[in-house]
Amino acid sequence: MSGPARRGDGRPNVVMIFTDDLGFGDVSCYGATKVRTPNIDRIASEGRMFTDAHSASAVCTPSRYALLTGEYPCRRGDLWGPVMLKSPLVVDTDRLTLGRLMKDAGYSTACIGKWHLGFGDTEPTDWNAPLKPGPLELGFDYYFGIPVVTSHPPFVYVENHHVVGLDPDDPFVYGERAATREFEEKMGLDWIGGARRAHELYDDRMVGTTIKDKAVEWLRRQGDAPFFLYLPTTHIHHPFTPAQRFVGSSDCGRYGDLIHELDWIVGEVVGTLDDMGVADDTLLIFTSDNVGMLNLGGQAAWRAGHRMNGDLFGFKFDAWEGGHRVPFIARWPGRIEPGSTSDRLICNVDMLATFASLLGCPLVDGEGPDSIDVLEALTGDPERSPRGDVVLAPWSKDHLAIRSGDWVYIPAQGGGGFTAPNVGDHGLGGAAATLFTERPNSDIEDGSYRDDAPPTQLYNLRDDPHQTTNVHDRFPEKVEEMRGLLESQTGRS
Repeated sequence: MSGPARRGDGRPNVVMIFTDDLGFGDVSCYGATKVRTPNIDRIASEGRMFTDAHSASAVCTPSRYALLTGEYPCRRGDLWGPVMLKSPLVVDTDRLTLGRLMKDAGYSTACIGKWHLGFGDTEPTDWNAPLKPGPLELGFDYYFGIPVVTSHPPFVYVENHHVVGLDPDDPFVYGERAATREFEEKMGLDWIGGARRAHELYDDRMVGTTIKDKAVEWLRRQGDAPFFLYLPTTHIHHPFTPAQRFVGSSDCGRYGDLIHELDWIVGEVVGTLDDMGVADDTLLIFTSDNVGMLNLGGQAAWRAGHRMNGDLFGFKFDAWEGGHRVPFIARWPGRIEPGSTSDRLICNVDMLATFASLLGCPLVDGEGPDSIDVLEALTGDPERSPRGDVVLAPWSKDHLAIRSGDWVYIPAQGGGGFTAPNVGDHGLGGAAATLFTERPNSDIEDGSYRDDAPPTQLYNLRDDPHQTTNVHDRFPEKVEEMRGLLESQTGRS
């Protein structure tokens, strides 16, 4: 159908697709061969694909905090891991967020998908009461999605301030089992029960379809005002439960099947923009909260020949590149060169300053303190990266790392992520993971750290993009320089 003409003020609609645990090598355009992602690949062919984009954290919740606030999550002091069902909202409602920025600029705003930033202002969260503050108090006009993550209770949907289908006569009760969920039974997640009707409305295999439907419905309701859709998908976080139509569709098990469902969701959203006639007037960004995880599904996919993080070293939760170097694609017809690739350094923490620049609303002191305007990297071809360095947070605060130019410094041994020692363990990682993945690193021998391994790590990513060799002992001056830079940026050494 023919659509409206491009708005004269130059401000596009914005759709931000923020996937969950999607690795650098999980899509075809980044080199995957065991899965097929034609819809994501289409965005890349019509836009710009970044090869040096990062999440500010290798963990779900702090990565989302960085995206929405433009602040490194390490500045909160306590935000290193994911928050769970008892956590209040971790974002101060007085802060400028992506939602509030866009809403104040006259945009209609929605967050549809995985929230994972906590609800309310008391601990534990009262799921029987209005769930506020939450997304609406951070600038979103509408919210629908899952409150925590697909592997953690409560397994329900939330719409705006309320659990969908909650019956006051059948409330949630902490410490009881929600027997309606097969996954809870299997994993023994018995921290909250009751609320049978709310649980029954949640079907593991239909979560992706439900969120896609809500996103498409919301888009189609938009009128002439510009809109901002923040679409944090539940894909491809375990437990890998794609809809039946996608089961067996990939060459690497349920892990790949869930990627195929994600690609279908992306296609449905992109197709809706086409049908509405607003695709040419929409900045579409596709990226991930962190990189792929070597859990049970990831291990099965690896055995099948799939490399979720490409040739990068490490996995989700790590300070190594395999924890935070993410796929990042931007499309804006007429403004972003189609089929282009950029190696400029950018980070998800940069979106607040970038969107502010897009709107002509520069940030003031205290707003997005760590956010850098990278709009030129999206739409132009700057000679240098707008961002000179970036702080990278893994699971362990002792491994808070910094990247500057070609160099990355990690102030401890290991990746700072999971360290379970046995193949089949949910938390297989660190030195032990190298036995399974056969990825070399000079600090590791036979799945353990060498006795003579340096106490910290320094890598030159231009010469050694796979982080095979820790050059700490060869460049002591650079180690001191990077340690000083990390301390000046964060107060940590």
